[in-house]
Amino acid sequence: MTTRNEGVLALEDGSVFRGLAFGGTGTVTGEAVFNTSMTGYQEVLTDPSYFGQIVTMTAVQIGNYGINPEDTESTGPKVSGFVVRELSSIASNWRSQDTLDAYLKRAGIPGLHEVDTRAITKKLRVRGAMKACLSTEGLSDAEAVERARAWEGLVGFDYVKEVTCDRTFVWRADDPTNAPYLPVGTTLGAQKQPAQIYRVAAFDFGAKHTIFRKLVRHGFEVHVFPADASPEQVRAIQPQGLFLSNGPGDPAALPYVHKTIAALMPEFPTFGICLGHQMITHALGASTYKLKFGHRGGNQPVKNLETGRVSITSQNHGFASNPEELEQRGARVTEINLNDETVEGLRHKELPIFSVQYHPEAAPGPNDADPLFVDFYNLVDARAHGKV
Repeated sequence: MTTRNEGVLALEDGSVFRGLAFGGTGTVTGEAVFNTSMTGYQEVLTDPSYFGQIVTMTAVQIGNYGINPEDTESTGPKVSGFVVRELSSIASNWRSQDTLDAYLKRAGIPGLHEVDTRAITKKLRVRGAMKACLSTEGLSDAEAVERARAWEGLVGFDYVKEVTCDRTFVWRADDPTNAPYLPVGTTLGAQKQPAQIYRVAAFDFGAKHTIFRKLVRHGFEVHVFPADASPEQVRAIQPQGLFLSNGPGDPAALPYVHKTIAALMPEFPTFGICLGHQMITHALGASTYKLKFGHRGGNQPVKNLETGRVSITSQNHGFASNPEELEQRGARVTEINLNDETVEGLRHKELPIFSVQYHPEAAPGPNDADPLFVDFYNLVDARAHGKV
């Protein structure tokens, strides 16, 4: 018998973790995953790539700096559920406008705290990501496990359609509701915004706002397209480049996107990240496969095989590209993950196309990969001047 403020997380293998409820009241199912970021919980919550997932944070205390509108990466929380060890009773930051508890309560997202997150993380690392049920409605252990096992899972389902935009629009950096926290025109490092602005068609597979902000800062006029936009719709704006965003779910379950990207890639310099990288993989005729527990956090080491440089990157994905098939279909693997040697980047051998498996916008995470936006600009600029 549970009390009103208790909750349960049950996994498909029969494991049950009980804790105290916070946020919204409800029962949800999804894929249980963990994130190793030490900060940036608000960006994690609002990352559309987490649609359909119940996220456990490995950092001990969450919620200590509250919630603010500037760090929101989409229209609101996209996770199915949220699990933490300690929910901070104090939200202390000059930018904070709300507590984590109140934020999730308004969004109807249930959470658990006072849970052994180390045990959850260890189990997922050993057994792999699993179907899960999180409930704050008094479910018994057996009921929660049964609901976890009954969930359909991620493989074979199109989750992008749940988070993509419903219309084409131009990302306006001067719009106060969309503006980045840094003033428009602010430069990162030594990079200055170029005088020549290029038009880029950006596919929204579940994009984070900071991705578009970074494109604007690096010299692009960003026209955002829904995932089901046709090649003709993209060609109609006469873009100088093509950008493919991150997003949730199984990359193999999006054949309509594969077909569109395959049609457009030969025509435009193309840059893909995360799911966008996997869309290029499938558009080339290669395949992807599900990782055991994925890469989620701001501390993933990636080695560039062309330069030998190692970057610490922000990542959120549960699938990876098949390296042998990429090499057979006109691409070379340019980057690998140093933890498991999975593919982290590719470059086409003939066409001006490149992509990475991680999140170079670093929201949250390190800025090691920020130069990739400069590389994309230079590629578009070179094509505009007939050099590629």
